[in-house]
Amino acid sequence: MRRLVEFSDIAYIENLRMSRNAFGKLCLILQNQGGLQYSKHVPLSSQVAMFLSILAHYKKNRTVKYDFIRSGRTVSKHFHRVLNAVLRLHPLLLAKPTPVPPNNNCPRWKWFEGSLGALDEMYIDVRVKAEDRARYRTCKGSITVNVLGVCDRDMRFIYVLVGWEGSAADSRVLRDAITRLTGLKIPRGNYYLVDGGYSNSEWFLSPYRGVRYHLKEWESGNNTPQNHQEFFNMKHASARNVIKRTFGLLKARWAILRSPSFYDIDDQNRIIIACCLLHNFIRQEMSIDSLETEMNESISLGDVKNTEYIGTVETNSVWNSWKDEIAKSMYNEWRGHS
Repeated sequence: MRRLVEFSDIAYIENLRMSRNAFGKLCLILQNQGGLQYSKHVPLSSQVAMFLSILAHYKKNRTVKYDFIRSGRTVSKHFHRVLNAVLRLHPLLLAKPTPVPPNNNCPRWKWFEGSLGALDEMYIDVRVKAEDRARYRTCKGSITVNVLGVCDRDMRFIYVLVGWEGSAADSRVLRDAITRLTGLKIPRGNYYLVDGGYSNSEWFLSPYRGVRYHLKEWESGNNTPQNHQEFFNMKHASARNVIKRTFGLLKARWAILRSPSFYDIDDQNRIIIACCLLHNFIRQEMSIDSLETEMNESISLGDVKNTEYIGTVETNSVWNSWKDEIAKSMYNEWRGHS
């Protein structure tokens, strides 16, 4: 352990993706609330360090056993123990959504009062049995799982749904998320920003279809919006880009998500969730995230009682009219200041 981190914050971040203080706090939380226990021969800190080292650098057991001078069986046993402990922390580590307040001054979010954040899908390469590959194969031929991620404005995950095969349609995955008993809950009056692949429905605000909306289309200063629909899509894309940046930061932090791992598919799904939870923990405990600093924004990257939640994702004419009102208001204000 000393050889790995050398009592330096830089070494901790490079090897374990978090500072010494954050690592110490994580160990305490895993012990007190995650149920992780000391082993007779392996200190709790070493168990957690082995786990983080595998996630951060996608190391094989045979490599980790030499780093920590443990047997391969010991590494595997404690990896799964820490994984289970991290998953038990999901009520603690998942972010609680906070809507954009009235009169918000953030230029990225000022027009989206009541928004809770953004959602999108992410594809993670996996290894599955030969007989299951057809179900996990995307239209591009990759073998993946379809991960639905929902994040807030601070790039923290609010909800993650893992397990759907790569061939599953995004709308089908979203419908499953909001109809599950413990799924994604959206109070009436709030909504999430979504891309053009989803319907503009209660309560998911999508861009205008058939109108440019990718941020890269606005990079040149000469490409100014020509109407309220284009301007709305530009502002919508700017705000919704938070989910792309969150996904990009997640994969940059945990190398195990960038290549199909050798764990069975159930463990691979659980590892994805654990990476999202640890991402939230790091965002919470480290005021300066060196990985985020390196990222360029243009790179694609508790139940509430007595509250009525939405349960459908069908196109809604009232919702379309409301979107038109927002689009015209923001476009008229922009023209007035031009």
